Amino acid sequence: MTSIDAAILFAAGLLSGIVNAVAGGGTFLTFGAMSVLGIPPISANATSSITQFPGYITSTLAYWSDIRAIWRSALLLCIVSAIGALGGALLLLALDNPSFRAMVPWLLIAATALFAAGPWLKPKPKLGQPAAVGTVPGALMQFVTAIYGGFFGAGMGVMMLATLGLTQSGDYHRLNALKNMFSIVIAAVAILIFVSGGVVSWPEAIVMIPAVAIGGYVGVWIAKRVPQNAVRGFVIAVGLFLAGYYFLKT
Repeated sequence: MTSIDAAILFAAGLLSGIVNAVAGGGTFLTFGAMSVLGIPPISANATSSITQFPGYITSTLAYWSDIRAIWRSALLLCIVSAIGALGGALLLLALDNPSFRAMVPWLLIAATALFAAGPWLKPKPKLGQPAAVGTVPGALMQFVTAIYGGFFGAGMGVMMLATLGLTQSGDYHRLNALKNMFSIVIAAVAILIFVSGGVVSWPEAIVMIPAVAIGGYVGVWIAKRVPQNAVRGFVIAVGLFLAGYYFLKT
């Protein structure tokens, strides 16, 4: 890795943390930077999962008071999330890079469309209702979301928030707390599989992890001053650019 490559990766990680704090979608930037620098797509995807993991933890800690009240009832969906993530991560490792590369542009288009539709997919607040997290439809939808998250994490948060809004009760903040908690489970399982499979590109991860952490802290300040629509437009443009990039490479 050259110093220029390291600078690009650090900048991408920094922007990723900022974007996640403001509007979500930072995975597009970390995955995209590694792709443009020639990291094979499976390694780029696996490494990106690791770089985003600290952000899942800090987001969950921010909702600790909500999680403390519901974690026991959410254990079933944690188990479902772990099983789904295991299946998705193993499915990714079963592919070779050419096969996954052919799928990436379609996955990016789907994730970009999902991200663009995010404001309309957010659940409506249901104030005064306890969060019910043990329904069968909820478990099935969470299982599918976890498979996607273990396989290709871009857009997972938006997808999960939308499905939780369809199948669970509770206000928006409780649903977001659940989403953050399940994201930790999904990412942790996927990371274990990716590390054991030897597909993580550690030099790139070491450069980007602190950058993402710094960006997440700075992003809180920026979130209060920059319109979210501008950030969302930037992320959508990056997603479309990457999809076009992979279409041209395949």
